[in-house]
Amino acid sequence: MNWYPLRLSSPVRDYVFGGRAIAERLGRTGLPHGPIAETWEVSDLEGESAVVSNGPLAGCTLRELVEDRPGELVCHGWSGPHFPVLTKFVDATGMLPVHLHADDATARRLQAQPNGKTEAWHILDAAPGATALVGVKEGVGHDELRAALLEQDFDAVMRRLPVRPGETVYVPGGTLHSFGPRTLVYEIEQTSDIQQHAMPWRMEDGSPLGRGEWHAGVERLLEEWRPEPRPDFQPGLRIPAGEDVERVICCAGPYFALERWRVAAGVSPACRFDTALVVSNAGGPVAVEAGGWCETLGPARTLLLPAALGLVRVSGPADLLVGYLPNLERDIRAPLAASGYGPQVIASLGEVPAT
Repeated sequence: MNWYPLRLSSPVRDYVFGGRAIAERLGRTGLPHGPIAETWEVSDLEGESAVVSNGPLAGCTLRELVEDRPGELVCHGWSGPHFPVLTKFVDATGMLPVHLHADDATARRLQAQPNGKTEAWHILDAAPGATALVGVKEGVGHDELRAALLEQDFDAVMRRLPVRPGETVYVPGGTLHSFGPRTLVYEIEQTSDIQQHAMPWRMEDGSPLGRGEWHAGVERLLEEWRPEPRPDFQPGLRIPAGEDVERVICCAGPYFALERWRVAAGVSPACRFDTALVVSNAGGPVAVEAGGWCETLGPARTLLLPAALGLVRVSGPADLLVGYLPNLERDIRAPLAASGYGPQVIASLGEVPAT
């Protein structure tokens, strides 16, 4: 297979919390008119597998490539039912519903799904005073949480955290959460779309739920809720990457890692890799070269770089978000320890167990 940087189809979602920030603040073109809540940058969900739109593989689905060449696409020795991560730009012009996604064990037990959905949010833009609800306060039990959800009194039981551009929070499956309004996020997560939410209305169009349907949804949420995670936003950890290049590890865990690379004008660093890279653009147009191909990546657009390419070169100025399936010891713990970070600081990135 002669691999090259893959452009993929990117479906949009017009949920009720969306606005026009992805176009107006990030500069993405070609979006439909009206509110846009999410653009799905790399998706291999059942029925929503992205389609390659450039080069010899145009028309192939991501699922077909995963099934045909998993080791070359994702990483050597890897296999799975679908591409392991889903990435999105999310415009929370309005507040997202208070909701959660099951963890792996709960998704298998209650929903017959192969995995749950741990996720992370990297804040691209937020209005002054913006906040997020992330996890419940210590000591809250099922009965207290149920009562608060039915009263829609979220601050009585949930942790409200300040939101700042450039920070990231890693949200384990089972954690009750919400963010917005006036918040623009890049999200990376396990490939899954399972969720339970606590609102008496539908996310798709805001129409009301019947009382019985709403209460049943709250009970399902309580079955899948994990009380213990209380994650916090982090600024990320910087590691040496050469002159005029900034590399920040934003979050890391067994399911994904996310980094932000900033490259000064006139600089063209190269990076070697052996696992697929999801490269999304948080800045202006940038040239990305790999496998003998050079692609210009527009604002808020994404390329998938198959693992077999092995080397990527970026021409600055650039501001890129880079997601991948990490080897936690080699890719996260060892380079950060060599840069002087201690085990507790490294663990704050998400789920990086101590050695």
